[in-house]
Amino acid sequence: MTPPEPTDQGEDRMEATAKPRLARGLNALLGDVPGATAPATGVARLATEKIAENPYQPRKQFDAEELAALTASVKNHGVLQPLVVRQVGENYQLIAGERRLRAAKEAGLAEVPVHVVNFDDQQVFEAALVENIQRADLNPIEKAQGFKEYMDRYKMTQDQLGARLGMDRTTISNLVGLLNLPAEIQTAVRIGQLTMGHAKVLKGVLDADQQLAFAREAVLKNYSVHALDTLIKQQKIAAAAEVTAPKPAAPPVEKTAHVKGLEDDLRQRLAVKIEIKVKSKDKGQIVIVFDSNDDFERIVQALQK
Repeated sequence: MTPPEPTDQGEDRMEATAKPRLARGLNALLGDVPGATAPATGVARLATEKIAENPYQPRKQFDAEELAALTASVKNHGVLQPLVVRQVGENYQLIAGERRLRAAKEAGLAEVPVHVVNFDDQQVFEAALVENIQRADLNPIEKAQGFKEYMDRYKMTQDQLGARLGMDRTTISNLVGLLNLPAEIQTAVRIGQLTMGHAKVLKGVLDADQQLAFAREAVLKNYSVHALDTLIKQQKIAAAAEVTAPKPAAPPVEKTAHVKGLEDDLRQRLAVKIEIKVKSKDKGQIVIVFDSNDDFERIVQALQK
């Protein structure tokens, strides 16, 4: 099946204004990919029923109010910026413009303007990432999941992905690292209860149970990132002080009348100062004090008898 023919001059003018914005993402993406095919030069029209969703779409949630507003606009003005699609068999697969496609279907449009391009699966995946990142449509968890899925699928390092998307490796590393947080915290970041800043602070807490406790308190009390960071630091200082603080000495065990009697008996028999120190029920010391070598010899001889 051949791609639909380009439309009239009015849509060509629409393409001229819409294409540069798209090109900043897709052309930058494909600049170093051998054999990549740029978007077709004309704008075509396709039946909405022939366009399948992008299986590599990293965005999982769409704001209902924003989509409703876009649908209302599409009803009044149509789809002003062409979607980007590729041909798959006799139908087409969406690459960029899912919100516009959803709004068009909701508005009851039978067809929409499109650019038809020749992308392979990897280029489709990258294009979906680029479009959403440039439009700031993805929340941090969706970005992290999209990056990880892409790197796992195409055996790519964070440096390589950063080079392809024009992003710093550290940014990608920080985002992917969010996936190591407990699922409850990831959900809080995804729905906006916690920010990327909160998540970065929580990553510094090694114990998962403590991470959850801090996260829940931050959500409940609406802590800023600074307030959460201060709270965690204070807890760490308190915990360290508790570990290093000297343990108080155990109170001395009181001597019984029997022990005191044994002390007196030994003093009289050895004629030296003797003290029995009781540390617990079954432990203690007998301290014998001597003042001269003669005393020492006499005490030893007495003990040997």
